[in-house]
Amino acid sequence: MDYLVLARKFRPQSFEEVVGQEHVVKTLKNAILQNRVAHAFIFGGPRGVGKTSVARIMAKSLNCEKGPTPTPCQVCANCREITAGTSMDVREIDGASNRGIDEIRELRENVKYSPTSSRYRIFIIDEVHMLTREAFPALLKTLEEPPAHVIFMFATTELHKVPATILSRCQCHDFRMITIRQISEKIKEIAQKENIRISQAGISWIAAAGNGSLRDAQSIFDQVISYSGTDVRDAHVEELLGLADRRYVFMLSEALLKKDPGKCLKVIEEGYYAGFDMKYFYQTLLNHFRNLLFIKIAGKDAALFDLSDDDLLKLQALGEGASRETLQQLLDILLSEEENMRKTQNPRLHLEAVIVRMAYLEELIPIEEILGRMENLEKRLMGGGFRNAGSG
Repeated sequence: MDYLVLARKFRPQSFEEVVGQEHVVKTLKNAILQNRVAHAFIFGGPRGVGKTSVARIMAKSLNCEKGPTPTPCQVCANCREITAGTSMDVREIDGASNRGIDEIRELRENVKYSPTSSRYRIFIIDEVHMLTREAFPALLKTLEEPPAHVIFMFATTELHKVPATILSRCQCHDFRMITIRQISEKIKEIAQKENIRISQAGISWIAAAGNGSLRDAQSIFDQVISYSGTDVRDAHVEELLGLADRRYVFMLSEALLKKDPGKCLKVIEEGYYAGFDMKYFYQTLLNHFRNLLFIKIAGKDAALFDLSDDDLLKLQALGEGASRETLQQLLDILLSEEENMRKTQNPRLHLEAVIVRMAYLEELIPIEEILGRMENLEKRLMGGGFRNAGSG
């Protein structure tokens, strides 16, 4: 049998399997239970977060022989055909390649026909924002008053490109990026089912590389398995994902906080000859100091950042000796030089100049400490004043 990539093999087949979109799942399940299913939906959000998968699950829920039900049986003819993509009553259309007015006119003709074996005729249009300017108006009338047996489901990664006249005729659902923790849990589950040995750190790196997309993370995991086999080492993940710059960022920030400009320049030199893109390295460093500051302010359990437990502990240990004011000042310097770094023709030189400036920065005394010192000094002066008055 042909190999099936992990993203397809572990594609959600029920609402319970959808990761990170609880708000959408709850709304759709309640709509089915309360018999309040809209005639048109539009699912907007980043790539690889479950928009098309939820549309297929919704189609199964509505056309299941035991439905409409929020838990399709997965075994009836309708459920199996929708899963296999062979259902005559559920048609998936790629908006990028069927984007013209002629295709929409054909769609308008097709909606007139009743379902062949299901309850509804469902049209799923992926990347709907790719339809032409002339195609959208042709869809308006059908979308506003479709036949009772027709339901439209649109998916798009660029919701802002869909005309307001279309959005106003649809029930809109915003899909969110999936957190590193949620992706990590899913990757760990897949690893167990596929008998893949991989550390928690490796899983976290793969999840972070997905940038909020579960599908991207699954594709990266597929690539890692092809590279390492069933025994995935941390070094393999690090090498494949190009995470060496991550180590250098920790080394550089540690040298900065220790006020060691010589070590800082050495780290930059090693990174430069290791082939790092200095502009990308700068952005990584900027995000690194942002995380250091946020952890200092909110603590390691805060929801302001999406990091693995291992990275949280490392960042917390790294920033323990630095005050919030110092971290804020270092981040301010990086932010103020971001535009100059983007425009410079010599990024290494500019990075070195910024880092040396940061390394020689004087330690800031927290305002609370200054006020405390002033208060103590005032008490001592007042005490001395009263003693002098008494002795006179």
